[in-house]
Amino acid sequence: MLVLHGGPGAHHDYLLPQLLALAELQGGRQLLFYDQRGGGRSKSQDREPITWRTQVGDLGAIMREFEIQGKPLVGYSWGGMLALLYAAEASRDASLPKPESLVLIDPAPISRQYRGQFEQEFARRQASPEVERLRAELAESHLRERDLDAYRQRNFELSVAGYFADPRSADDLTPFRVTARVLQSVWDSMGNFDLAADGRLASIRLPTLIVHGRQDPIPLASSQQAAEIMNARLIVHERCRHVPYVEQPVGLFAAIGAFLENSRLEPSAKSRES
Repeated sequence: MLVLHGGPGAHHDYLLPQLLALAELQGGRQLLFYDQRGGGRSKSQDREPITWRTQVGDLGAIMREFEIQGKPLVGYSWGGMLALLYAAEASRDASLPKPESLVLIDPAPISRQYRGQFEQEFARRQASPEVERLRAELAESHLRERDLDAYRQRNFELSVAGYFADPRSADDLTPFRVTARVLQSVWDSMGNFDLAADGRLASIRLPTLIVHGRQDPIPLASSQQAAEIMNARLIVHERCRHVPYVEQPVGLFAAIGAFLENSRLEPSAKSRES
């Protein structure tokens, strides 16, 4: 099973150790993680812009190299968008290995409009009274002078607090960095995108599971629209924002396990919420 991390410009480490639970599904699976071009151990001095097409091409090369055609493709956040972009390209390019199915965990917004809504909502949550209070507590603690590593860890947690229903849950997330240049370059290459309107979602004919946190700053409507167009199975987790593998791991892995267990699930499976 190939697992795609978020970002773009991040690295796979922050999915660990929680997503290793995927290896236990269906009596045991081998997992493959990699750092997408421009982030983590795939950083490069090459200043050539990295685009979504770059990422799709790299994914195809990895699937060929490891001979993983006909296996589930799991994408988290931006990784979910990358999985969709790849599946759409593979639907019309016979040279690209085809995945067996898609598992999309809180996928990135499917249109520029939804992305704009996400950016506004995340900024609002980061400026919430609760997060501001936690920032004030950190500033007054003098932790930076006493333990710089602990201060950096806490500062990281506050930088991602808006992704969690309970901001204090961020301490269970493995710290990571995003290469800003890559983040900007990839999203710029998407232009005024809308995968629903341009037909790319409709071109995907694969069994698909979409899991989305009810309170995710990424609009639930984005995943609902994708599920409707793709005839995908949609699971909505309550009391969960953007990181279900930390916030709702039992429900997340149960949903993925049930989806994978039904290996003959048709792409026309009815969308549902629970």
